[in-house]
Amino acid sequence: MRALTQATYIATTTALLSLGALYTASANEELAKMAKSPKDWVMQTGDYANTRYSTLKQITKENVKNLQVKWTFSTGVLRGHEGGPLIIGDVMYVHAPFPNTVYALDLNKDGKILWKYEPKQDTNVIPIMCCDTVNRGVAYAPADGDRPALIILNQADTTVVALDAKTGKAVWSVKNGENTDGGKGESGTSAPVVIKDKVLVGVSGAEFGVRGWLAAYDLKDGKLAWKAYSEGPDAETLIDAEKTTQLGKPVGKDSGTNTWEGEQWKTGGGTTWGWYSYDPKLNLVYYGTGNPSTWNPVQRPGDNRWSMTIFARDADTGMAKWVYQMTPHDEWDFDGVNEMILVDGMEVKGKKHDVLVHFDRNGFAYTMDRASGELLVAKKYDPAVNWATEVNTDPKSKEYGRPQVVAKYSTQQNGEDTNSTGVCPAALGTKDQQPAAYSPKTGLFYVPTNHVCMDYEPYKVSYTAGQPYVGATVSMYPAPGGDGNMGNFIAWDAAKGEIVWSKPEQFSVWSGALATAGDVVFYGTLEGYIKAVDEKGKELYKFKTPSGIIGNVTPFEHDGKQYIAVLSGVGGWAGIGLAGGLLSPDNAAAWHGAVDQGRAQGDQAAVVGTAGLGAVGGYAALADYTTLGGQLTVFGLPD
Repeated sequence: MRALTQATYIATTTALLSLGALYTASANEELAKMAKSPKDWVMQTGDYANTRYSTLKQITKENVKNLQVKWTFSTGVLRGHEGGPLIIGDVMYVHAPFPNTVYALDLNKDGKILWKYEPKQDTNVIPIMCCDTVNRGVAYAPADGDRPALIILNQADTTVVALDAKTGKAVWSVKNGENTDGGKGESGTSAPVVIKDKVLVGVSGAEFGVRGWLAAYDLKDGKLAWKAYSEGPDAETLIDAEKTTQLGKPVGKDSGTNTWEGEQWKTGGGTTWGWYSYDPKLNLVYYGTGNPSTWNPVQRPGDNRWSMTIFARDADTGMAKWVYQMTPHDEWDFDGVNEMILVDGMEVKGKKHDVLVHFDRNGFAYTMDRASGELLVAKKYDPAVNWATEVNTDPKSKEYGRPQVVAKYSTQQNGEDTNSTGVCPAALGTKDQQPAAYSPKTGLFYVPTNHVCMDYEPYKVSYTAGQPYVGATVSMYPAPGGDGNMGNFIAWDAAKGEIVWSKPEQFSVWSGALATAGDVVFYGTLEGYIKAVDEKGKELYKFKTPSGIIGNVTPFEHDGKQYIAVLSGVGGWAGIGLAGGLLSPDNAAAWHGAVDQGRAQGDQAAVVGTAGLGAVGGYAALADYTTLGGQLTVFGLPD
C-alpha cells in the first residue's frame, strides 16, 4: 500500500468494490435477517447495533424467580471466560480462553459434543497477554454459494481461522499479526464481526508498544481486503485529510503522525481489542481505539492521535468518515475500546438523531450523531469520576469535545516518579469491555460498571519489541464514600446523560448485560452470581455458579422454550490475581521482574498489590468468594 498514493488507493478500491457489490449483498442480508430471529444468537452482541436485547418474553419478572439449571458444560480451561456462546438452530458454539478451544454442542442432546477444535499455539503468547488469556468469542458467517457456513476464531497468537460450522475443519487461516510466537507483543482477544463478504478483526498489545489496526479479510479465502492503522500516515490510517472530520472539521494532512514526537507513532498503541458495530444504511463500521504507548505520558508529548478514538469507517474500503478522540494525550490508560450501541430516532435536546452511545473507560458516556460525528451528550456515569470536571460540548469553544483535566489528577503535570493519588476512575475505567445492553421498551441502557479509583506513578521506560512497554506503577481501591463497593449496575438515560437508578455490587460488574422483552435484565458478578433485575433495578433472582462471571449473558429458544446461558470462569483484568496466580508474592515479584524494567516496587505488600497492572491488590478479597473455573451454565423455567 505504501507504493500507492492515497488518491490512487481510494480510486482503485472503489472500482473493485463496485464490481463486487451484488455479491456482498446476499451474505450480509442473510446474517442481518438471522440476527432478527429471537430464537438464535448469531453475533456476540446480539445484532449489528450491539444492543444485547432479546425479544424473547417467556421469562418474565413474575416467573424469573423459578429459573433452574437445565444443563452444564465444562470447557476444560481454568482462566477468565469472557464473551459468550453463539446459537444457530440446534447447535451452540462455545469458546474458551487460551488455547482457544471451540466446541459445537447439540442442543437436542443437552450439549453433546458434535465437534471440537483446539488450535496448537506457541505458549510464549501467554505472558504477552497483559490482562489474562481471555477470548471474547467466535463469529458466524452464513453459507454463501460454494462456501460453507463458517465459525471464525481470533486466536491468541493472532491467527484468524475459519472453521466449517458443520465439521469444525479449518477452511482457511491467516496471520493477523506479524508474529505468532509473541515476538512483537501482538495478541488476539477480540471477537471478530462478519460484515458483508468480510470478517473484521482487531489486535491487542498496546502494553508492548503494538501499533493498533483493524483489518478486514475476505470470507471466501481469508485474503486481506483492507487494513486501517490507528496511527501513522494517511495512507496507512485510511484517513482523507479533507473528507475525514472530527467534530465537523477536516482533520488535515497526516493527522495520525503530527501530534506525536518524531516516530513514536510507530510504537503508539491504540489497539482495537473491543467491539465493533455496523450501520447498514450508512455502511459505516464503528469501533474505538485503546491507550497510547507508553503509560508514561511525559515520554510522548502531544495529543497522540488517533489513540483513544471513536472511528466511523466505510465497511467496504475502510476509509474513515469521521473520528473523535475522547481522551487526547491519555495519562491514565483510559482505553476507548468499549462497544458503540446504535439507536435510531433518539430525541436529544428537542431534535431526533440516529445515535451512537458509548460508555468510555474514562468515566464519560457519549451520545453522538452517528452519521456526522456530532457530539450531543458527554456526561459522567459514575459520580466518583474526578480526573476531569466535564467534556466541553460547546461547538463554538476552542475546547469543544475536550475533557477539562483537573491538575491534581494529571499524571502529566505531576510528572515522572510522582505518585498521583485518588484518581477516579482507575485504569480499568468506569467500564471496561463488558458490554452494556439497551432496551427499546424502556429507552434505557443497562450498564455494568466499576466503582474504583487508583494511585498512578509514571516512570521512564525504553522500547524493545516483544517486551513490556508500560512505565507506570498503579494501585487500585474502592471509590471513596458508600460501603466500599467496587461496582454498580446502572440504568442510563443517554438523551439526558443521567443515571436513572444504580444497584451497588461488592465487586466490579465485569459481565455483559442482557435486556429482554420479558422486562427482565440479566448480568453476572465477579463472585459468580447470575442476577436478574426488573426495569427499576429490583433484584428478582440470583444463582451462584461455580466461578466468577466475566462472560456475557446469552438468550436463546429451543423446542419452544426460552433459555439463558452464561460462561463462568473468573479472570480478566479484575480477576488476574486469581487467574494468573499473582496473589502469591513470588509470582507477583516475577511479574514485576518481567514488566518493570528493573524499577523497585517496595515491600512485599506493595509488590503484590501493584501486580497485574494494579488490579491484584484492589481485588484481593475476591479470593474469599470464588475460585478458578470454566463452565457453561444453561438456565430455563421448570418443565
